[in-house]
Amino acid sequence: MQSIKFMLLRAFFLFYVVLGYSQNSDAYDVKANYIKQEVDIVMRDGVKLHTTIYSPKDTSKKYPILMQRTPYSSRPYGKDQFKSKIGPNEFLMKEGNIIVYQDVRGRWMSEGVYDNMRPYIPNKKGKQFDEASDTYDTIDWLVKNLNNTNGRVGVWGISYPGFYATYSLLDSHPALKAVSPQACIGDFFFDDFHHNGAYLLSYWRATAVFGYEKTKPTTEPWYSFPDIGSEDQYQFFKDIGPLSNLDQYYKDDNVFWTQLKEHPNYDDFWQKRGIIQHLKDIKPAVMVVGGLFDAEDLYGPFETYEKIETQSTNYNIMVFGPWSHGDWARDKERQAIGNVYFGDNLSKGYQKNIETKFFNHFLKGEATNETGLPEIQIFDTGKKEWNSFENWPPKNVGKKTFFLSEKEGLSSKSGSGFSEFISDPKKPVPYSEDIKMVFTPRKYMTDDQRFAARRPDVLVFETPVIEEDMTFSGEILAKLNVATTGSDADWVVKLVDVYPNNAKGTEETQEYLKMANYHMMVRSEVMRGRFRNSFSKPEPFLADQKTEVNIKLQDVHHTFKKGHKLQIQIQSTWFPLIDLNPQTYVPNIFKAKASDFTKQTHKVYHDSAIEFSVLK
Repeated sequence: MQSIKFMLLRAFFLFYVVLGYSQNSDAYDVKANYIKQEVDIVMRDGVKLHTTIYSPKDTSKKYPILMQRTPYSSRPYGKDQFKSKIGPNEFLMKEGNIIVYQDVRGRWMSEGVYDNMRPYIPNKKGKQFDEASDTYDTIDWLVKNLNNTNGRVGVWGISYPGFYATYSLLDSHPALKAVSPQACIGDFFFDDFHHNGAYLLSYWRATAVFGYEKTKPTTEPWYSFPDIGSEDQYQFFKDIGPLSNLDQYYKDDNVFWTQLKEHPNYDDFWQKRGIIQHLKDIKPAVMVVGGLFDAEDLYGPFETYEKIETQSTNYNIMVFGPWSHGDWARDKERQAIGNVYFGDNLSKGYQKNIETKFFNHFLKGEATNETGLPEIQIFDTGKKEWNSFENWPPKNVGKKTFFLSEKEGLSSKSGSGFSEFISDPKKPVPYSEDIKMVFTPRKYMTDDQRFAARRPDVLVFETPVIEEDMTFSGEILAKLNVATTGSDADWVVKLVDVYPNNAKGTEETQEYLKMANYHMMVRSEVMRGRFRNSFSKPEPFLADQKTEVNIKLQDVHHTFKKGHKLQIQIQSTWFPLIDLNPQTYVPNIFKAKASDFTKQTHKVYHDSAIEFSVLK
């Protein structure tokens, strides 16, 4: 099984460590144009952080500093070893900037102890440290010790490095002028490993990356991925049974696995690791970037932009495209998510006309708020075109409500009665038809949902064929009224765009599929029912009692075009994207026994509603 381990490790570095941009762009020799040095910068508590610096060989002018802090390694190590691409994109690389990468505290060649989503400490004193102080101390050293710098610093990062980019905004150094958090984690209870209290089982193998601590600086991985001996993730996790059986793969030395098990609720441990609640009085210019089909970090970018916008007066803009996790930093000519094609050169256009323009304005230019960039740039994933707005959500929206009615319809009026289905943990609804074993799931975000619509344990509510284009812009709120024969349940809501029967395929369409009547998932979310009133104080359902469950789905910008249909799907299992709810209330699902998992009947009442913001 060594080949499987190798492929996992390679996939990890492809998607995270080397998550910069395409390796297929025009040939450029970094070594011929840059000088590389590796230094260990001393933090205020004496810990040394390993830092790699690429400086242009052309010393005839001064350059700003562009920095990324990462837990995924600043490799390759060694003064003669160069990355093939550096910086946020090829344009910023070729025109000349001082590019800096740093291994964060406790990772790879840096000293110290790693703390996953290290909590922020306001009003630090003496040698107290966090990621904000480590960033400050690093910038302070760089501007004082590097030659040919103009004294301005920018920070960027995608995914976990995006979290560190956000962190740089707290107690920011005066030299920090521009920051771009991209696919940035905002809170680990709502991004990546949890969604509204449901554990993202599909991320289980990634626990290896974050859970093992190293004892000294190293250039080689000190962790390994579990050897599970399967290429069918659905069957593997179904055969495993309760989450406690996964302990055979991660022992007590995996700190993160232990934390997940010991903190099933949104307690003080998770609350302290959230960063969005600290985004007040931000000074540097900010450009938040995200993908509308990012399966990993969709919550963080929207929440980061919103919190800064409402609690600061700095320059703050937002860019969202039809991208999966980090697609905007790559260079695919045809941009598609799964079977759905959106257009050509969308990432290249962003890199050249938005990202480069943002950093150059604040690091090399006038640094005023007049950048020429709109406040909001967002892609309409139905019409497949870019739109710009002055606010998000746009001001010119109105509320539209659909009630889940009898005969599988969507109505403008509240109805009576209910629809029901049997949810059996032994036969959970798959999140994808594909038979695969993935490191982290992505493609399912636009997957065809016909397979789910045709199951008896998935409720379907649908409009007639739409006669006029209808654009949804902003968040979606599902206001469900439900009941269950059990004492716990998950509730999954999916927004689906049903294509017309004459829709044509593209080169991305899977061989076994037709795009005619394609059920494109536009947005989806789960709510672990026990958290319906509080994420920190779970409570069981009372059997057969009508109960309110509200679910916020992340924002969309999608036009349901004339000739299409709007569909809502509701289910209680989504496997193995999320773990199985026993449907019998237990204090901690990570410790549930096989006997706790029971078949139950769920009801969704016809006075349940889905609320949208519709562009006028």
